[in-house]
Amino acid sequence: MTKNTICLWFDHDAEEAARFYADTFPQSSVSAVHRAPADYPNGKAGDVLTVEFTVVGVPCLGLNGGPVFKHSEAFSFQIATKDQDETDRYWNAIVGNGGEESQCGWCRDKWGLSWQITPRALTDALAKGGDVAKRAFAAMMPMQKIDVAAIEAAVRG
Repeated sequence: MTKNTICLWFDHDAEEAARFYADTFPQSSVSAVHRAPADYPNGKAGDVLTVEFTVVGVPCLGLNGGPVFKHSEAFSFQIATKDQDETDRYWNAIVGNGGEESQCGWCRDKWGLSWQITPRALTDALAKGGDVAKRAFAAMMPMQKIDVAAIEAAVRG
């Protein structure tokens, strides 16, 4: 077992979410589904209690704990993309599967988990600092999904 695993609380659909992530992102899989051995406050014996899965190489555990806790932007997965096609593919998979758009490359999936779909063109531009970073940042601020061509144009000035 991995020493550090991200535990994500779900109402009752951790397995559905884990399978979606495994189907959507490379280096992602579902490795185990564990059922409750007895009734518990938000479920019955035999219900899926936990799901072990990996998202882009990061080990996770989905816990079906009931409606007590909700996801927030305080936690998000950041997915670095190589180009607009990859950015569009991940963004559209999340938003098109019951999710919603947010600002500056952020979106939320239908389970409420936040994702940052971030093209390397943007992170590289911000890392340059100075006027290049200021222009890239200003171009990004009104965006929902990041437009790589607009970021590249801002870098050129």
